[in-house]
Amino acid sequence: MSLSSLLLVLSALMIAMAGPIQAASPSDATKPAGGDLEIKHVGHGSLMFKYAGKVIHVDPFSKMGDYSKLPKADLVLITHEHQDHLDARAMKEIMTDKTKVISSEAAGEKIKGASIMRNGDVKTLNGLKIEAVPAYNLVHKRGSGQPFHPKGRGNGYVITFGDKRVYVAGDTENTPEMKSLKEIDLAFLPVNLPYTMTAEMVVDAAKAFKPKVLVPYHYDMGQSDLPKLKGLMKGVSGIEFRILEK
Repeated sequence: MSLSSLLLVLSALMIAMAGPIQAASPSDATKPAGGDLEIKHVGHGSLMFKYAGKVIHVDPFSKMGDYSKLPKADLVLITHEHQDHLDARAMKEIMTDKTKVISSEAAGEKIKGASIMRNGDVKTLNGLKIEAVPAYNLVHKRGSGQPFHPKGRGNGYVITFGDKRVYVAGDTENTPEMKSLKEIDLAFLPVNLPYTMTAEMVVDAAKAFKPKVLVPYHYDMGQSDLPKLKGLMKGVSGIEFRILEK
């Protein structure tokens, strides 16, 4: 599918940003090779994808949604071990005896049978190519001087749906590894201070790896630079900026 066709489908289901911050429709569908891709932002860092008859949950967090009412997972991706990304209650609601789980090493210590991915690893599960991208802080740190997310502990994931590459960044800043990504069709980047990125960091990263569509997420707990980001992205050409309604 061409970029123009992809954006046409996105636009049909999403409200363009103009004036005050607006939200898109609850789900967004694209048309990669192999079938429709449906996307739902459950809230915070929690996403759900449906593609080719499979349901993929990312960082399910029961505070953000009633997972008893959401589809069971064929695949779960866990970026790191923090409770707002690895929630036992939400996991219990969506897991079946056939569900596969991919997680960072630290998160995998808490998940029986998880398939561990370290930074830079590539796996194929349920017909989907998954790439683990480092997710960590460069600037934001705890009072002790320890980064909120140390390098090597967390993953972002690039998921290939047919011929479309979707990047879910996890808890991270604008790292060199993020900025060197290639051919990303849709990117979810976190905007949650002080733990992840400022608006300026998001724009810096977006200009570097140039996703076709940029969707901010992880902005509904704590301080958020979302209003500033909206304004800054108006000056960035070649990248569609959207917000998904929860």
